Amino acid sequence: MTISSITSTASWVMTYDNLVSAVYQYLERSDTAVVNQVPVAISLCEFEIAQEIKTLGQLNVAQSTLTPSNPVIPKPARWRKTVSMKYTDSSGSKQPIYLRKYEYLTAYWPNNTNTAAPVYYADYDYDHWYLAPTPDQAYQFEVLFYERILPLSSTNQTNWLTQNAPNAMLFGTLLQMMPFLKNDTRVPVWQEMFNKALQSLKTEDDLRMGDRQAIAKDS
Repeated sequence: MTISSITSTASWVMTYDNLVSAVYQYLERSDTAVVNQVPVAISLCEFEIAQEIKTLGQLNVAQSTLTPSNPVIPKPARWRKTVSMKYTDSSGSKQPIYLRKYEYLTAYWPNNTNTAAPVYYADYDYDHWYLAPTPDQAYQFEVLFYERILPLSSTNQTNWLTQNAPNAMLFGTLLQMMPFLKNDTRVPVWQEMFNKALQSLKTEDDLRMGDRQAIAKDS
């Protein structure tokens, strides 16, 4: 038998619709109150996962252009945590911008109307970064950051979590439904299964991170 003669079978992939259907089946309910609550539970599950773990699947890179004389940069949508920031100088070299506290930046560069190449950044608020010095040119810059993965919905049927952690999405959604259903006896069951799914995902991702670091050291 040759490889070409083997018939491939498509792997099952969780979607928003079949996640909703599975929740109905596990709960053995599909009345109006449950139907209206399940999308809320799915969103809460996604928030819970985003708060509990940081994985390679949540890493993203944003690229844009700094605005001269403006030290404030808007963060990307669904930003959770900054990993690194750098800009491209006039010679084409990428230069790191280092994380410091906002108070450090204002002490280092007290007059933000003065401009120069940026050296430091800080969280200005949840939606913005602050740079010091204030940029003197329209530098190209990029940010590596953890994001909240694009949420599931009827118009966004799959995301990284449905493809890589469908068990976490299912058990986490069921766990979020328990307070609504006032079914405290089932909370420990779904909590344990959700925790196991998260731990497996974290362990798998830690191995990927270890491989990545080993490659970086050998390079």
